[in-house]
Amino acid sequence: MNLATAPCALCRDDGGLPLWRGAGWRVVRALGEEVAAAPAWYRVICADHVAEWSDLDAAAQARAMAIVTALERALRAALAPTKVNLASLGNVVPHLHWHVVARFDWDSRFPAPVWAPPQRGDDPLRLAALRAQLPACDAAIVQALTPLLS
Repeated sequence: MNLATAPCALCRDDGGLPLWRGAGWRVVRALGEEVAAAPAWYRVICADHVAEWSDLDAAAQARAMAIVTALERALRAALAPTKVNLASLGNVVPHLHWHVVARFDWDSRFPAPVWAPPQRGDDPLRLAALRAQLPACDAAIVQALTPLLS
């Protein structure tokens, strides 16, 4: 398949800022307007074009959950969020991936889902402080995932 012309965005592109690649999976930090109000938004993306969780064998499912778990723990340790949201939808992009999003009680959509309409205005100072922490958080994520390379 020619990746430059692949119809699937996650086959064609990284899907965010690449942080880590291991056997069968990659982890990225999501970028762009979609995540402006929730900048600590990460994705665990299957390397193969797989649409559904049940398309994976048990070993691949276990590996995915080990990666999601390590990512969640790294987010909790680095950012101390109020909650971490996990989601795998694939309605718009039918390529298996997990959203792992650090949520804070001050974020504009909390406690509703990150995709819900805002319940209040953004807090620019807190968002700026969170964005300033992301490079160190990214490094902590890479460190937490490194043992899962093999």
